[in-house]
Amino acid sequence: MSASTLPARAVIREVGLRDGLQAIARTLPTEQKKAWLHGAHAAGQREIEVGSFVPAKYLPQLADTTELVAYGKTLPGLFVSVLVPNLRGAEAAIAAQADLMLLPLSASHAHSLANLRKTPDEVVAEVARIRAARDAAGSKTLLEGGMSTAFGCTIQGEVKHSEVLRLLQALLDAGCDRVSLADTVGYADPAAVARLFEAARKLAGDRLWAAHFHDTRGLGLANVYAALQTGITRFDACLAGIGGCPHAPGASGNVSTEDLAWMLRSMGIDTGLDIDALLALRQQVAGWLQGEALHGTLWRAGLPKTLQAHQ
Repeated sequence: MSASTLPARAVIREVGLRDGLQAIARTLPTEQKKAWLHGAHAAGQREIEVGSFVPAKYLPQLADTTELVAYGKTLPGLFVSVLVPNLRGAEAAIAAQADLMLLPLSASHAHSLANLRKTPDEVVAEVARIRAARDAAGSKTLLEGGMSTAFGCTIQGEVKHSEVLRLLQALLDAGCDRVSLADTVGYADPAAVARLFEAARKLAGDRLWAAHFHDTRGLGLANVYAALQTGITRFDACLAGIGGCPHAPGASGNVSTEDLAWMLRSMGIDTGLDIDALLALRQQVAGWLQGEALHGTLWRAGLPKTLQAHQ
């Protein structure tokens, strides 16, 4: 795909309230999380992952997810998603009437056991149970299978593309409405992204929903560009680049929402986002997270004066 055939529009799905905050020891008060949600919505974000239905003893930072789903549903046009680790979490997501529940499946056998205490194929079986429960409830909550460690794993090392594609097909066969690919520990490069996403597109078609990149080794935005060229138009990102996988020591976190929004806008790709409003929200969230490691670069330099000239 040439630059002239890049998509005219792309969606940035904010995952800071889940993937970002779960990596930070402190627990933000629910009212601050609601203010974050309100600010992100006001800045134009229409897809936000608000939390995770994981037992509070494991992630006390996300124990208020039910309340955040309810609040998110009051914001006009907001598509509210949550992460679920298993059937019990999915039942909570269905009861809360989340718009989408994402169940992570690690392509790395070793990471899957460390993260979910299940083999990848056991997770696929759980997906089938979740799909059956969703349908039995008459729920409209979409089910997304999120393929983590798709490009490699700090525990296992190499993850073969053939295994990623086998599991991707298994997720679809088990009843996922959507599938996505994640570079959980920052092992991807643009060439690998192009190869895997092109192969995944042939397999999943329009059900290939999103890309999730971490900026662990500085290639997050380059990998976004490579995915854009394969036709992907939805990208996960975290305000201030927070978060990251606990199995990737020293990692710098997720792709920064504001940096990604700026790159896409600079390329003439519409995201519907107000970047000034995002930067103001970043400053507000940074005040709540004083002492935590924040990332990104746009907030330091600001928008270039030439921006309007090439829009």
